[in-house]
This record gives sequence, C-alpha cells and structure tokens, in this order.
Amino acid sequence: MLILAKEPLPGRVKTRLTPPYTPRQAAWLAEAMLTDSLHAMLAAPVERRLLVLEGTAGAWLPPGIEVAPQAQGSLDERLAAAFELCTGPAVLIGMDTPQVTPAVLAPAFALDAWQGCDAWFGPAADGGFWALGLAHPDPALLRGVPMDAPDTGDQQRRRLTEAGLRVRDLPVLRDVDTAADARAVAADAPRTRFAAALALLAQSGQQ
Repeated sequence: MLILAKEPLPGRVKTRLTPPYTPRQAAWLAEAMLTDSLHAMLAAPVERRLLVLEGTAGAWLPPGIEVAPQAQGSLDERLAAAFELCTGPAVLIGMDTPQVTPAVLAPAFALDAWQGCDAWFGPAADGGFWALGLAHPDPALLRGVPMDAPDTGDQQRRRLTEAGLRVRDLPVLRDVDTAADARAVAADAPRTRFAAALALLAQSGQQ
C-alpha cells in the first residue's frame, strides 16, 4: 500500500484552506489528516507500507512505514512514478481523506480482492479519485490523465476500462481541500485526529 503526500509545511500544503485558516493552521490540519491516513495504512493487512513523500519525514511518521521521495512533475507523472516502485498488486491513496478506515479499504485487501479484478477505484465526491489499486502497476495507465479537471475521476476510470481492465469500486469519499470539506469530513469522522485538530481550532476561536 502507498500514500502519496506532501510534508505538512506552512504555505506548502493545503493552501486552499487559507483563508480562513492561517498557513500554520492549515499545515497542522494537514499533519493530522496525514497521520490518520498513515495509521489506516498501518492497520491494513499488507506486506509493504510505503509513503511517497514530497519533503522530509518528521516526528509524525510512525514506525513500520518506508519512505521514498516523490518524483518531480505533474500529478499524473508523480502518481505514475509511485506505482513504478511496486512489483505486485498495489493500492495508492492520498493524504487528504482522514476518514478512511480499514473497513473502507477492506474490499481491496481481501483474500479474493484480485480474483476477477484488475483495478480498484475510489471515486471522490469532487469528481476526482481518492484511491487507485492496480494488480499489475502500469505507469501508462496514469500518465496523461488531467488531474485538475471536474471529471478527473471519470477520465481515470475510463483509462482503466479502455485498457481492458476489470474495475471494482470503493466507496465515494470526500477529500479535504476547503474549509467546508474540512467541516463535513470532521462531522462524518468525529473520532479522527483530524476532527480533534479542527475542534481545537474552533474552541480557540479560529473557526
């Protein structure tokens, strides 16, 4: 399993949370959501756990997770390069779905997950996607897919099916890009580190 992420530094991560949050607060929220995602990966029944990181790992990184540097280039190129680090079935998620749980990921890690299936696809509520699993990682399945379009998810899924892959879907999740996303995700997953961090900001009168 892989997570593609940025080091949670002020002004470098989750900039669409600013405003209403300051760059430092946005980075703190980013660290919380990344930590939630990393612990979901730790709980997944997988042989290898890999964080593909832009930046440097900090104290927030729990033990048991490898770190590899993220490639340069556009998001499709970085995603493609991440899958090049794998030689067998792999599932990749981002850092901005702190509500992800082992139960949400379970279908893609079941003993029969790859029987009659070549790819797992997790659509995002904003039209993108939050998860992609490939039985045989092929960077060509990602390169050239526009990652900033309203129908990015549809285009990526179409790329898979047009390549002849049998695709199964994971649940739709809302990723955290804006303050409205943050409030909605925290309400749906109140026991996460992310929800706790957002609540502390609210209690301090920030939002």
